[in-house]
Amino acid sequence: MGSFSIWHWLIVLAVVLLLFGRGKIPELMGDMAKGIRNFRKGMSDDEQEQDTSKTVEHQADEPVRATKPKAGASKS
Repeated sequence: MGSFSIWHWLIVLAVVLLLFGRGKIPELMGDMAKGIRNFRKGMSDDEQEQDTSKTVEHQADEPVRATKPKAGASKS
């Protein structure tokens, strides 16, 4: 139950070729390569976009001042 013989792999290859055909396998591999290329391009675009973005800090126009109750005001 260790490794498979050469005949096993030849039969598997023959079945795969019968199912997919000779031209379908290279077409599938080409589509996969295009997908990987587009993924890498998208990742590099995201990195460039993050590098060019700037952080803007919000600052109030006037500082907020605490108000003290007037000395003569009584509590009700």
